[in-house]
Amino acid sequence: MRRIGYRFVSAFAAPAVVAVLLAGPTAELAQAFPATPKQSVLNYLSSISGHHIVSGQHNKEPASLPGRYTQQVKDVTGQYPGLWGGDLMFAADDVADRQRVVDQARTEWANGSLVSLTWHVCPPTGGSTCAFEGGVKSSVSNAQFTQILTEGSALNNAWKRRLDEVVPYLQQLEDAGVPVLFRPLHEMNESWNWWGNRPGANGSARLYQITRDYLAGSKGLDHLIWVWNVQDNPAGGWSTYYPGDPYVDVVSLDVWYKNHPSSADYQQLRSIAGTKPMALAEMGRMPTASLLESQTRWSWFMMWSEQLRGNNTNAEIQAAYFHPRVLNQGEVTLP
Repeated sequence: MRRIGYRFVSAFAAPAVVAVLLAGPTAELAQAFPATPKQSVLNYLSSISGHHIVSGQHNKEPASLPGRYTQQVKDVTGQYPGLWGGDLMFAADDVADRQRVVDQARTEWANGSLVSLTWHVCPPTGGSTCAFEGGVKSSVSNAQFTQILTEGSALNNAWKRRLDEVVPYLQQLEDAGVPVLFRPLHEMNESWNWWGNRPGANGSARLYQITRDYLAGSKGLDHLIWVWNVQDNPAGGWSTYYPGDPYVDVVSLDVWYKNHPSSADYQQLRSIAGTKPMALAEMGRMPTASLLESQTRWSWFMMWSEQLRGNNTNAEIQAAYFHPRVLNQGEVTLP
C-alpha cells in the first residue's frame, strides 16, 4: 500500500533519531536522512537501476519560494517528490536569496528527499548577476571561450571567481552532510547558453573539467555528485561533449524536443553512461507507464517547475507518482 500525505516534522536529526510522520489518522515512524557521504547516494542510485526510479520536481525562480513547485506536487498527489531540485540562480534578486535555496535543500534532505542543484550561471565576461536573455542566454566569442579555458588568463580567473561565489553555499551543505546532485553547465550540446555548442576536447567538456577540478580539487567540496547533462537534440553526437569518466558520476538527459526520450535516445545515453547511473534531469511531460517499464535504467526523473501543471493533467501526475516503480519521499532508503 502506498503511504500518502505524510511529511517529516523533525528538523535535522542525528542518525539514531526518528521522525514522526502523519499518514492519514495514524502515526508512522521513519528515518530522516542523517549526514551521509555522497558515495552512499551513488550506490543507492546504482542499486535501483533497472528496478525503480525516484520522482523529482524542480523549483525555479523566485529563490524566495524554493519549495513552490514541490508543494504543488503534494497538492495534486498527496505525496512529496523523492528528489527536490533547485537552482543557484542568476538574477540579482534571486542571487540575494541563495541562502533560502540552501536552507530549502537542507530541509528537503532532512525530510527524506534527495537534493539536486542546477546553476544558470552568468558568463565570466560580465558581472555576477545578469538577465536570462542576453546573460545566461548569450554567446561568447571563440577567442573569449579559449581564454576562459586558458589557465591563469583574465577570463579563466574570472570564471574561478564566479565559482567562488557559490562555494560558501555549497560548503554549508557539505558541513550538514547533504550530498548534492550537482548539474552545472547543463545542456552543453545546445546553443541557447553561452557555455554550450562547443564539441570536442577543447570545448564545453573542457570547461566542465575545469569546473570540477576547481570545486572538488582546489576547494575540496567532496559532497558534490557530478551530473553531466545534454538535451535530446536530434543532431546526436552527444558523446563529443562528454568530459570523461573521471569527471562524471551520473549521465543525464533533458527531454524537450519530444515528450519522452525515444528508444534511440535511451540507447545513445546508455552507450555513454556504461555502468554509471542515468537520469532524466528535465522533463515537461510526466513519464508514462510505457516509458517506465521499457526504459528501466533511469534512476530519477525531474519535472520542470511550471510544466508540472502547465503541461500535465492531475491524472497524469498522479499516474506517475503512484506507479509501482516510482519512489517518492519516504520511500527513498539510503544505506
